[in-house]
Amino acid sequence: CSAKMAAPLAPLVLLLALGRLALPGAQATEGAAAAPHRRFEYKYSFKGPHLVQADGTVPFWVHTGNAIPSADQIRITTSLKSQKGSVWTKNKSIFEYWEVEVTFRVTGRGRIGADGLAIWFTEEQGLEGPVFGAADKWNGVGIFFDSFDNDGKKNNPGVVVVGNNGKLLYDHQNDGSTQALASCQRDFRNKPYPVRVKIAYYQKTLTVLINNGFTPDKEDYEFCAKVEDMVLPSQGYFGISAATGGLADDHDVLSFLTFQLTEPGKEAPTPDAEIPQKDKEKYQEEFEHFQQELDKKKEEFQREHPDVQGQPGKTPCAFFLAADDVFETVSDRELRQIFEGQNRIHLEIKQLNRQLDMILDEQRKYVSAVTEEIAKRGAGFPGQQGQVSQQEIETVVKTQEEVIRQVKEIRSSVTDALRSISGAQHPGTAGVYETTQHFNDIKEHLHVVKRDIEHLVQRNMPSSEKQKCPEFPPFPSCLSTMHFFIFVAAQTVLLIGYVMYR
Repeated sequence: CSAKMAAPLAPLVLLLALGRLALPGAQATEGAAAAPHRRFEYKYSFKGPHLVQADGTVPFWVHTGNAIPSADQIRITTSLKSQKGSVWTKNKSIFEYWEVEVTFRVTGRGRIGADGLAIWFTEEQGLEGPVFGAADKWNGVGIFFDSFDNDGKKNNPGVVVVGNNGKLLYDHQNDGSTQALASCQRDFRNKPYPVRVKIAYYQKTLTVLINNGFTPDKEDYEFCAKVEDMVLPSQGYFGISAATGGLADDHDVLSFLTFQLTEPGKEAPTPDAEIPQKDKEKYQEEFEHFQQELDKKKEEFQREHPDVQGQPGKTPCAFFLAADDVFETVSDRELRQIFEGQNRIHLEIKQLNRQLDMILDEQRKYVSAVTEEIAKRGAGFPGQQGQVSQQEIETVVKTQEEVIRQVKEIRSSVTDALRSISGAQHPGTAGVYETTQHFNDIKEHLHVVKRDIEHLVQRNMPSSEKQKCPEFPPFPSCLSTMHFFIFVAAQTVLLIGYVMYR
């Protein structure tokens, strides 16, 4: 009988087991679906760079006391004694749940600092006061980063969460330990990276996560404190304050980012709903005034330009766009300058190539004239002197052939550079250096040839006769040797300058 009853119950036991196995997965899905929606609120946030406006204010925020805004941060207090400062939002938040991410840096020369820094969410602005630079008897919550150990329990630096209903006085002597809703001990002074804090208030639960500043990872948070069943004002001001005492630290806030948290399935308020009715009326009035001014400008333009009415493409916008075509943009100007520079380099290298051809022709004439003269002089001295003269002549001829070969190499290198410029390639500095070296070698070989010829003539001619080497053929009148080398040096400097500019 028991076996007969157990048979129908087997499927039921299997279903119950499968249900228990599926229950954790269902709970995980439900937990994931319960994550709130985050929306960034720029009116309750600030972040560098370009943090400060021209008048020294921070958009949507007000600073008091010794706070000094700059381009990339706000220094709440400097490392001087008895300093107080704070920064607060100008408008109240209109969302119930929120999350803030604050990045700050607390630095000081001493091993111990004071007094500390506080992050606020209160019903009213606590612009100045004795609690870390802000007012006491606040209605809301303050998260205190206390640097100085007032009670002597050696539990500082630490993070303390203190709530207030607007009637309590902060217990300074005990570092707020008698009023703390939650706390954790964290050292946030003199860290290699800025300290990051994430504070979330969602469904009456306040959570504090902190990054101690030992790593640049922005998401490397660790748990610090949690307060449940906490009731905060539905609307309030966000703020951050700091103070110094006998000891002093620099308290710098790099960013304060605020996010609105919305429950799943609940629509976030539209931007129109967030604007007060008075502001809506003011904006509507300004818009109507602007519309009337625009209509007047259109009528005046139509009266002044009756010829453009009714013609396609002759609207006032098209008229002003046509006038803008006269001016070139920055990119167009840079492109034009690049092409003009390349054209100038192209022309200069062509001119250099022509001058090198002329030098090569003159060098050939000079070598042929010297060879003929030496052959004539050597023909009148037979015997051993003729043999010596013949050897020296061969040496001179070889030297001249080497000079001609190097000039041809220069011509080839210049031709390659000209081809590179024509192909819109950027010239390099190596070719310029090699060309200059070739010219120096030519000059050195010319001096060697001149010295050898003078020595040869003086040796083979009688002592009574003082013969000199034949005069050099006259160079073209348009360019002298000195002017040529000056020109080459100038072109080299210009080419290197252009390459550096590119």
